[in-house]
Amino acid sequence: MPQEHVLTNARIVLDDRIVDGSVKIVDGLIADVSEGAVSSGEDMGGDYLIPGLVELHTDHLEIHYSPRAGLRWNKTAAVQAHDAQVATSGITTVFDCLRMGAELDSGFRRGEMREMADAIQKASGEGRLRADHLLHLRCEVSTADVLEHVEDFAEDHHVRLISLMDHAPGQRQFQTMDQYIFYYKTSRGLSDEAFADYVRRRLEASERYARPHREALAAFCRSRGIALASHDDATLDHVDEAISYGTRLAEFPTSVEAARASHEAGMSVLMGAPNVVRGGSHSGNIAATDLAGAGLLDVLSSDYVPLSLLHAPFILADTVEGMDLPKAIALVTATPARTVHLDDRGRIAPGLRADLVRVERHDDVPVVRSVWRQGRRVA
Repeated sequence: MPQEHVLTNARIVLDDRIVDGSVKIVDGLIADVSEGAVSSGEDMGGDYLIPGLVELHTDHLEIHYSPRAGLRWNKTAAVQAHDAQVATSGITTVFDCLRMGAELDSGFRRGEMREMADAIQKASGEGRLRADHLLHLRCEVSTADVLEHVEDFAEDHHVRLISLMDHAPGQRQFQTMDQYIFYYKTSRGLSDEAFADYVRRRLEASERYARPHREALAAFCRSRGIALASHDDATLDHVDEAISYGTRLAEFPTSVEAARASHEAGMSVLMGAPNVVRGGSHSGNIAATDLAGAGLLDVLSSDYVPLSLLHAPFILADTVEGMDLPKAIALVTATPARTVHLDDRGRIAPGLRADLVRVERHDDVPVVRSVWRQGRRVA
């Protein structure tokens, strides 16, 4: 017997409009979307019904696994805590970021991220998790061992996104030493001598490894059909390089010219939802709201605050001219799904997965009331 479920009396956020109506779910898929309430079904009380959010870049799992410097939590417990928070924020598909390449003094050993991936997949297989978990490998190209770390995932079909990043001073995010000093000297309490040595080693490693590792990882992605992301592109040369590698996602560009060039080249431009909620970048780079106003913002990521992924689209719809709620919701649903070839989700339409979120909003912060993944209530 088919498993049927109807959600009715909802404000349904479709691709191009909002309709008052009902959604019929059969065997985990959306079977029908109709205008008007029906006499039977679960009453949404006039709340919004939106697609389940698709999160491409979150470091949030690491916060649960290593809540203090040098401390490691039980991996399964960390995964469950992370999963519970993302799901109750309306995220039904999450790409868990795992760092590849042992950055100087990072404290993470070879194999640790592979063990974390195994814990995620085991927890999923045991029915512990609410969201659908896929993997995003964050590859620090200026480290000697990044290719060895990625090799641990060579046969893992959960890897659907790889990003290339270089956090050496003078590169990408840290084009000025003022920013770098704050992140790597002041926050870590390094002496002048220790900081100078740290900078020297990072620059030497970037010069030696960055380009060959970018090329090798781009080839790895092409051979396996994995979506590739650039990270912190600042110049037109950075964008040209990304284009040459077949990049689909431009994460956190640090200049308007890089964002514009990436968008015009067909890449999806990703910015942080916390940037929208805060009203600007915490690191002094460009504001996501400015890019949205210029028509250059394609995807939002919660980055380090899961609920921001739901909060930010409502802010954009309220404040950015030409950005209505369907367009804003697409930044966290349809476009990220399409960017990484997940064509079975991200929109409310017949035949797609019934990944849905009931959202109540009376003031500026929306509230998640219910979450369904493949038609099953998970929150």
